[in-house]
Amino acid sequence: MPQPSRQLPVRPELAELERQAEELLLRSGKKELADAQFALAQSYGVTSWARLTLACHLTHAIWEDDAATVRRLVTEQPALLGEDARGVHGNWGPPMSYAANLGRTAIVELLFGLGAKDLNHAFARACLQGQLVTARKLFEYGARPRPGAVMGPAETLNAAGLELLLELGAPLSDEFGNVLAPVALLLQTYARNPEGKRACLALCTNAGVEFPDTPPLALHRGRIDLLAAQLRRERGMLTQTFSHQEIYPPALGCDHDESLALHGTPIAGGTLLHLAVDTDEMEILRWLLREGAPADGKATTDAEGFGGHTALFGCVVSQPFRTGRQRDADCARLLLAHGANPNARASLRKRLRFVEDESTHEFRDVTPLAWGERFHDQAWVNRGAMRVIAEHGGTL
Repeated sequence: MPQPSRQLPVRPELAELERQAEELLLRSGKKELADAQFALAQSYGVTSWARLTLACHLTHAIWEDDAATVRRLVTEQPALLGEDARGVHGNWGPPMSYAANLGRTAIVELLFGLGAKDLNHAFARACLQGQLVTARKLFEYGARPRPGAVMGPAETLNAAGLELLLELGAPLSDEFGNVLAPVALLLQTYARNPEGKRACLALCTNAGVEFPDTPPLALHRGRIDLLAAQLRRERGMLTQTFSHQEIYPPALGCDHDESLALHGTPIAGGTLLHLAVDTDEMEILRWLLREGAPADGKATTDAEGFGGHTALFGCVVSQPFRTGRQRDADCARLLLAHGANPNARASLRKRLRFVEDESTHEFRDVTPLAWGERFHDQAWVNRGAMRVIAEHGGTL
């Protein structure tokens, strides 16, 4: 089968796929709808239109907790128990693992009773998603944490899943025994969930991990009490800029490659405001502004002239937005209310990772709105924040 050219959604919708097939029929000049349907299925990496249709019915039934339909489909085609529920390889796995992601415990019990064998993968997915009831049921069936199991909830900042794994005896390390790997992942992951991150890092502390007493690490941990103590010692903290290594310490296992600290707008050389925006730490952002942090504090500029951006840029090309947060644009609104310049200018260089286009892009002398308008992957661009900035006089 040819290399897939499309990525099948976690929850494929049959009506949308039918629309795509009809569009492909018109665009490609194929004579029969069946030919277009087959070509579409292949473009997603699925063997046939019939298998793609089955994937839609099966995953829909799991989402709807429709155990009767799941039983019927699997009974009619027992091979489904060992195939990816979507008909194409992916992390969500076979039907039992797929159901475990969603906490559909009754369906997990049903599929296990019908002979599903993906116990450990299902258990790992339940822990990653924080589906504790389902995870405990799978543990009861014989699932056990695999080496490196804690990396899943570390990736998603899921404290409940991490706590359960530690309770069940999983070591706080990756599959190779690296005890810093989960900590580094918690700091550098693409996920954004301040509450979960705080709780995960607290679990690391309880397990004996020692964090440096620095402003960036206090912010990562959501510790305003530590930030307040540091501010009493050094008022310059509010305007201080921090290097990549200070924000993501190598001593905690973090990578020296700035692009692997997954974010939208560059963070290296930024202030605590930049970091609070990127980590979606709204409580800390408000505290910093109340304490007098300048809303227009600039990141450092390198020898080639890149940098100098304010925290407002991070509201526009935004990792939190990419992961479903900051939809209310309150972050931009708060900075503007404290005097952020909607037309600040900076030059930025950015490389996204784990995307189709991993090349480095350069943007010279842009405002926050121009930064968003020109950015090469619009999935990271918060149009709501751009509207708020435009309402405050921002221009391209």
